[in-house]
This record gives sequence, C-alpha cells and structure tokens, in this order.
Amino acid sequence: MASSSAEPQPPAFNYVLGFLMVGLAWGFTTPFIRRAARDHNPPARPILERDDVKASWLKSKVYGAFFAVLDLLRNPRYAVPLLINLTGSIWFFLLIGQAELSLTVPIVNTLAFLFTVLGDWWVEKKVIDRNTWIGMLLSLGGIALCVHSKSG
Repeated sequence: MASSSAEPQPPAFNYVLGFLMVGLAWGFTTPFIRRAARDHNPPARPILERDDVKASWLKSKVYGAFFAVLDLLRNPRYAVPLLINLTGSIWFFLLIGQAELSLTVPIVNTLAFLFTVLGDWWVEKKVIDRNTWIGMLLSLGGIALCVHSKSG
C-alpha cells in the first residue's frame, strides 16, 4: 500500500533525459574506445625484456597487463571516451535508484545499442544496412510497448 505522504516524482522529462545521457555515454563512446585501442602502438618497455621477467609467466603477464592499461589510460583518445563511458555508469546507478528498474535497464541498453550503431557510422564511416535499421526500429517499438504497458 502506498503512503499518502509519498515524495513527488521528478517529471518524466528528467527520466527521458537521463536515459538518453546514459545511452549516449555508453553507446556513442564505444566506437571511439575501440578505435583508440586498435590504433594503439605501445612504447617499448625495457622491463618486459629483462631475463627474470621473461622467465616468469606470471611476471610477464602482470607487467604486460599493467603497462598495457597504463599506456591506454595515458592516451587521451582512449581515456576521454572511457571517462565519459564510466560517467554514464554513474548516471545509470543514479537512475535505477529513482526510475522503474524493469523499464530503465531495457531502455538504456537499447539506447546504447542505437548510439553504438550511430557511433560506428560516425567513427568508422560504416553504412547502416537495412537489417540494422529494422532492428533499431523494432527495438524502439519494443521499448514503446513496455513503457505503454507500465503506464497503462
């Protein structure tokens, strides 16, 4: 039973804006992150060539992973989209504390998919084919049905 002194809900526009921001942060940044990681040319690391590191499988893997992450994070072409992407995760967790969970998750993930397709078009100049357009429209239609069934 709902309490008569329930807090007022924020306007629907706030939720829509939140969903769009998270979808954009997650989806549109992904092609930029992928391109930066793919084009990344790591500098030589003399420590990785030392005999004691080469002799130890564990040391070579740990040092290699450490320097790979460090090098990527020091690259603004990778770090800036990653920071925006992670900010989207913070916005998402703020949203799920307020919005209906069964709507928030599919809406945000669908928007992330749509923005990833658009980001791929922007970054890689990929042509969006007919089947992808159909899938995008069906995804939006499914979200509209879910929102309609929850509000009705």
